[in-house]
Amino acid sequence: MYREDDYLMLSGIQHFYFCKRQWSLIHVEQQWKENRWTAEGQIVHKKADNPYLKEKRKNHFISRAMPVASSKLGLSGILDIVEFTKQEAAGVEVNGKQGLWQPAIVEFKRGKEKKDNRDIVQLVAQVICLEETLKVNISHSFLYYNQTNKKVRVEITQNLREEVEYTARIMHEVYKEGRTLQAETYKNCKECSLYDICIPRLTKKKISISNYMSNHLDEDML
Repeated sequence: MYREDDYLMLSGIQHFYFCKRQWSLIHVEQQWKENRWTAEGQIVHKKADNPYLKEKRKNHFISRAMPVASSKLGLSGILDIVEFTKQEAAGVEVNGKQGLWQPAIVEFKRGKEKKDNRDIVQLVAQVICLEETLKVNISHSFLYYNQTNKKVRVEITQNLREEVEYTARIMHEVYKEGRTLQAETYKNCKECSLYDICIPRLTKKKISISNYMSNHLDEDML
C-alpha cells in the first residue's frame, strides 16, 4: 500500500507502458511540449472532463470528471466519464438516487484502437482506482475512440489486473530512483511531442568514451 504523498499520476501508466523514456521525461524530469496530437487530445477530453455537464435517462446517468485513487497501485487521477446503471442486486448507493447503481468507465481517446495494450492498461488501472474509491467490483468498462466513433467494451480480467499492478510497481521504483530510462526507437517516434527532447537515435545506446577514443586512435594509426 502506498501513502497519498507517494501517489503518481494515473494517466501516466499509459505513457509508461508505451514508452518508458517518454514517461521518465514527463514525470521524472518534468519535461513537456505540445504538438498537434496533444492539442487534439485536449479538445476530445474537454467535454468529457467538464463536471457540470450531466446526462441522464431512466435507470442510467453519467458522472464526469470524477476523482479517484488507489493505495494499492499508488495512483490517482480524474476519470473522463463514469456511466451508472441501476441494478437490483449489485452496485453502490448514490446520493439523491434510490436503489443500487453499477458503474462502468468510458475513457475517451483521440485516435483509433491500438495494436498493443496501452489504452487497455490505463483503463484497467482506472477501474482498480474506481473500485477502491467506491468499494465496488467492476467487471467491464469501455474505450471510446474519437477518430472511428467506436465504443469498445473491455473485460477486466485477472491477467490484466496483475499486469497493471506489476506496471505500477515498476513505475514507482523508477520514480523513486529518479531515473530517466533509455530510449527506444519506434516508427512513430517523430510524432511524439517530446521527440526533440528525447532525441532517440542519440540516446538509445550509451557510448563508451574509452571505446570511442580507442576506435578513433586505431583509425588515425592506419
